Amino acid sequence: MNIDRSAHEFRDPDAPPPGPVGRAWRGIKRWSGRNPRLSRVVWFVVGLALLALLIWAIYPRPQKNLRFNQGPQPVGVAVAQDSDIDVTLNALGTVTPMATATVRPQVGGLLIKLNFTEGQMVKAGDVLAQIDPRPYQAALDQARGQLARDSATLANAKVDLQRYQALQAQNAIAQQQVATQAATVQSYQGVVVADQAAVETARINLGYTSVVSPISGRVGIHLVDIGNIVSAGQANGIVVVTQLQPMSVLFTVPEDNVRPVMARLGEGAKLQVDAYDRTQTSKIATGTLSTVDNVVDPSTGSVKMRAMFDNEDHRLFPAQFVNVRLLVNTLHHQTVVPVAAIQRGSDGSYVFVVTPEKTVLQRTVKTGVQDGDRIQIVDGLKAGDTVVVDGADRLRDGADVDVPDQSVKIAAPSENADDAARAARRAELAEAMNKSCSDDLKKLCPDAAAGSREMRTCLFRNRQQLSEPCSKALAQMRRGARAGGAQGGPRP
Repeated sequence: MNIDRSAHEFRDPDAPPPGPVGRAWRGIKRWSGRNPRLSRVVWFVVGLALLALLIWAIYPRPQKNLRFNQGPQPVGVAVAQDSDIDVTLNALGTVTPMATATVRPQVGGLLIKLNFTEGQMVKAGDVLAQIDPRPYQAALDQARGQLARDSATLANAKVDLQRYQALQAQNAIAQQQVATQAATVQSYQGVVVADQAAVETARINLGYTSVVSPISGRVGIHLVDIGNIVSAGQANGIVVVTQLQPMSVLFTVPEDNVRPVMARLGEGAKLQVDAYDRTQTSKIATGTLSTVDNVVDPSTGSVKMRAMFDNEDHRLFPAQFVNVRLLVNTLHHQTVVPVAAIQRGSDGSYVFVVTPEKTVLQRTVKTGVQDGDRIQIVDGLKAGDTVVVDGADRLRDGADVDVPDQSVKIAAPSENADDAARAARRAELAEAMNKSCSDDLKKLCPDAAAGSREMRTCLFRNRQQLSEPCSKALAQMRRGARAGGAQGGPRP
């Protein structure tokens, strides 16, 4: 038997003939069988190549930083205003009534009546409760009877004294008897005075059976019910009355801010105080500063102040938490911009000033007091300058901008020595760039005017195709622009 037969003799007769891939795979298997060591190396290399290809396919491509090369940056702008700005102090305060009285009975007895409803407004002297007056009326009557009896005894003693004095004038009675009768009269006079005091005491105690409000204000929830026995000076009392008009607010300010406040008070000014709710969005009431405490609290380094409010609408509630805004002074004719225009860097605060050519100048400013969303500019800006308030985080000195709000009229910025120096430096660098990039401009940007925004945008977008002298000049111009601005701003 011949056992050396070709592979096709052992193939399933019903199977389809192998295709090009199958024949290639069989060839690879035969080669791997003849070269096992080399095939392992080859398969390892192929696996590494496939893994590298997979990583390359799924790994994200680094994006080019084109945020300064995508044309003019749309920005929101505002115009610096010549306006008044308020110097205010913000503090936390507590609504404190000028008077709070716990109405307590001054005599004991049975509580028979309450003459108020909870939450009622009462006046000083109004009867709030009634204690059973009958025992005290009886005590008053008894004192009056004692007084009448002792008064009659005193009158009789006075008559006897007058009779004895007449007999003494006739030498018909001993002088000792007259002196004894005079002493008896004085004794009865003292008894009558004591009886009068007892009558007054009984009358006062009878008056105390009508419990009256000591102050005008609003009554709270009653603490004793009708039918209970009350005693003089009991701890819980009958009801609490709180004065609501006027109302005061106690707040504290740091000791460093006391001096300007005292200076204004020394000038005779009445400082306005506004009370806001917890969110500082709704103004509750407006009053005036009443007094400043006479000592600094050493534990907190602050000074207490009291503001008075009419509280006619009863919007200030006792023990309520409020935010206090004390108006110390008003500065007139100040340069004011929105707070959003202020950017901060390592060298301090700065703003971006928009020019009529739709470029920005990075200008260092000195800020003053802040009033809400406005801030005072002490130095660096003038009224009428247009500043960027939205989109400044994507700008640098000299960048091109676009102002979507066409209603804003952009005026020429005020003169500034730093701006002039930077402009001269940019002009020098631009001239050097135009000279070094003349051939590139003819080839890549033939339609762009020299020194225009379109020219700069074109060069930035085609910077990979620039010649070496032009690339160096462009890089030098960008470095010079950064060096001329404040160091705290963003860099391309």
